[in-house]
Amino acid sequence: MKVEFYGHVRQYHNLKKEIDANIQEVIESGQYVLGPMLKRFEGEFAAYSGTKYAIGLANGTDAIWLALMALGIGPGDECITNANTFFATAEAVWIAGATAVLIDCDPKTKCIDPAKIEAAITPKTKAIIPVHLYGQCADMKAIRAIADKHKLFVIEDNAQAIGAAGNGFKIGELSDATATSFIIQKNLGTFGDSGALVTNNPDIDAKVRKLRNHGSTARNVHSFGFNSRLDDIHAGILSAKLKVIDKGNDSRRRLADRYTAGLKGAKHFTLPYVVPGARHVFHLYVLDTKVASKRDGFLKFLNDGGIDAKTHYSIAIHKQEGYPWGKNSREVGTLTNAEYNAASCISLPMFPELRDDEVDAVIAKVLEWDKLQG
Repeated sequence: MKVEFYGHVRQYHNLKKEIDANIQEVIESGQYVLGPMLKRFEGEFAAYSGTKYAIGLANGTDAIWLALMALGIGPGDECITNANTFFATAEAVWIAGATAVLIDCDPKTKCIDPAKIEAAITPKTKAIIPVHLYGQCADMKAIRAIADKHKLFVIEDNAQAIGAAGNGFKIGELSDATATSFIIQKNLGTFGDSGALVTNNPDIDAKVRKLRNHGSTARNVHSFGFNSRLDDIHAGILSAKLKVIDKGNDSRRRLADRYTAGLKGAKHFTLPYVVPGARHVFHLYVLDTKVASKRDGFLKFLNDGGIDAKTHYSIAIHKQEGYPWGKNSREVGTLTNAEYNAASCISLPMFPELRDDEVDAVIAKVLEWDKLQG
């Protein structure tokens, strides 16, 4: 059986009536940029996030970058984040002109390790940017306590965990702002690229709204700014999908349980860890081969067998060709866990419309590889 990695088209057919109606509404309105559909979705997304404000933006990278700008973070400043995430998290810091300081991840959750943060703080440190990786929350209670102690800002990178929650906290309530991406493969994704920033801070909201639209708050009146707007057609698609995001996340969690039950006896890889009391929404279901050097062979075995498995993220940020060594970058301590995670990770197919028989086919192929290892 061939099992695809993404379920975009299946999801569209399930929501076709709602999505098509919203797109038609936008087209008929004649207002396609900063129009009523965007305003509606921003209100819906703020309500869902439990924040006062949501600002629709062109992408998730811009969401982090513009949050940094709104907080006055730029050249000469430092922001701490983890090394085992998508390149854009650090890239947004560099775009702002600041320095990305990379630390190691927790070996179990793969999220930033709070125990490594204080060693990275200097007089130049202005912010911590935790990433809620694979659909699981970073330890925001510990991170907020450190930030308060050292008077630092916190910007959550929530591109992968919309609808997740920690043990005793909700994403967005312990930070100054939370950035997200709505690119198609996310738990809440549009048919293209876009993002948003949510916050309870009216100053951040006002500044980012101005920055996203050429520094403008009124027609023909401009100051310094950029072009980073979530257009209304994408807002309409997201509005339709937002109504079923929790149902989709519940499906992901059920499918993850099925994977875990079927794979729990395997010897040659480790299964995802879920923080007790937290809500993991499984943007990705990620295995780690116990011997990292076997990962690529394992991936090829799955792909050759019809299983469209992938890697996220197979090169740590500080190992990327584009990493700016010695300029706007710094690493603190060993990054052993991040490097192992990058070298050993394999993501299995995961989307709400995945069928049980497809999950079982993936499990069978994974166990076949595990048995071949002896």
